[in-house]
Amino acid sequence: MEIKVLGTGCPKCKSLEKATRDAVSELGIDASVIKEEDIMKIMGYGVMRTPGLVVNEKVVASGRLLSVNEIKEILTEK
Repeated sequence: MEIKVLGTGCPKCKSLEKATRDAVSELGIDASVIKEEDIMKIMGYGVMRTPGLVVNEKVVASGRLLSVNEIKEILTEK
């Protein structure tokens, strides 16, 4: 599974990256977490408000900070 955290480096973006890594760790799943900070690539996903979360190239959330539990729910559905 490939997970991308979209954000330019703001505190919310960093918090989402940490929460995502925590969720992956707690679930014990095989996933790579990538932090994407290039604004052109972020806009390529159609995300205009960060932070954003992409799982296997599908945008699953944008514009808000998700909790670890919310991320775990998203990842177990995939």
